[in-house]
Amino acid sequence: MESVNLSEYKEIVEAIKESGAKTQRYCFQCGLCDTTCPWNRVRDFSIRRIVRQASFGLAEIENEEIWRCTTCGKCPQRCPRGVNQIEVGVGLRRLATQYGVFPNPVKPIKTIAAGLVAQGNPFGEDRTKRANWTQEIDVPPFEEGIEYLYFPCCYPSYDKRLKRVAMATAKILSATETQFGVIGEGENCCGESIRKAGDEELFRRLAKENIKNFIDAGVKKIIATSPHCYHTFKNEYPEFRVNFEILHVTQYLFGLLEEGKLKIKGQYNRRVAYHDPCYLGRHNDIYEEPREVLKRIPGLTLLELPDFREDSLCCGGGGGRIWMETPKEERFSNLRLQQAVEVGAEVLVTACPYCITNFEDGRVVLNLEDKLQIKDITEIVEEVM
Repeated sequence: MESVNLSEYKEIVEAIKESGAKTQRYCFQCGLCDTTCPWNRVRDFSIRRIVRQASFGLAEIENEEIWRCTTCGKCPQRCPRGVNQIEVGVGLRRLATQYGVFPNPVKPIKTIAAGLVAQGNPFGEDRTKRANWTQEIDVPPFEEGIEYLYFPCCYPSYDKRLKRVAMATAKILSATETQFGVIGEGENCCGESIRKAGDEELFRRLAKENIKNFIDAGVKKIIATSPHCYHTFKNEYPEFRVNFEILHVTQYLFGLLEEGKLKIKGQYNRRVAYHDPCYLGRHNDIYEEPREVLKRIPGLTLLELPDFREDSLCCGGGGGRIWMETPKEERFSNLRLQQAVEVGAEVLVTACPYCITNFEDGRVVLNLEDKLQIKDITEIVEEVM
C-alpha cells in the first residue's frame, strides 16, 4: 500500500477536527498518558506522539499505531490538560475509514462491518437466530407494557460460551418475577465498538434502527449485559434525542438484593477475584454494585487484583480490538490472568462479554484451564439462587 498523505485531500488539522477530535491542541507533552497506557506493559507505544502528530497535522492514517488504543479511558482520566486521547484516536480512525485505509492487522474490521450491515451483528450470523439462546428456557418476546427489555448483546446471543451468560441472566430475572422480554430478531448490535473503530456512518445506522425498533415496541427501560451496550445506550443514544432508562445487570442485581427480591440460598466456597471492565468502571463509575453482590454470597471470598477500580488493567478488547488479532505476548488479558493466579484466586469474575472472551482465550494460551475458572457475575448468582 502506498503511503497516504492527507494533505493531498485536505488540511490535516481541520480534517481531524471535522472527524471529532478537538482537544489535541491542549497537550503539552508531559507524557503521563504513555506511563498509564497498558500497551507499555507489553511493548513500546506512545499515544502522546500520536496526539502530538495530530495537533501539527503530521499524523499518518496508514500507520497501525492509530488502531492500538483500546479506549480503556486511563489516559483521559489522568491527563492534567483535559486532552481526550480517545477522541483523537477515533478521529484518525474515522479518516482512515473514509479513505479505506486499513493496515493488515486491521483488515478484519472490513469483514466485521459487512456482517453488521447484512445481519446486524459482528459475526455475520443469521439475524433470525439472534434469540436462539432462549430455546432452552422460557423467555417471552418483548411487548408493549412489559417493564424491561433485556438486551443481551451480540456475544451472548451468538457465542457458544457467552450464551450461558444470557441464559443465567434470564433465569435470574424470571426467578425474581421481573417483567421482561427480548426483541431478538429486531435487535441490532448497539454499535459502540464499530464507532470506536472509526465507522461513524455504520454506528449511526445501527443506532437509528435500534431506536426505531425500541420505540415501536414500546421500550422504556433496558437491562444490558454488556458494559459497551450500557455505555452506548446511556451516553451516546441521547445524541438522537432519546432517553431510555438504562441499567447494567449488576446494578439491577444489587437493587434486587436490596429489595429482598433476590434470595441467595446456596454457598459458593471459592476464592474469587473481581475484574473491573473499563466501560463499566472508568467510563461509567460502576464499582460498588458488582462487589456488593459478590460480598452477599455465602462462602465467597472476594479478592482484589492489582490495578483495580479506577486503575483496573484493560482486557484489551475495547476500541474494536476484540476483532483484531493480538500476539499472545502483547495481550493485556494474559497479564490479568497471571495477576489472578498470583493473588490466589480460583475464579476470575467479571461483568463484560469482551473480558470473558479474552480471558477464556488466555486460559488456554497460558495452560490455566485447571487452575482458574472464568465467570460472569450472573453465572455465580444463578448458581447460588
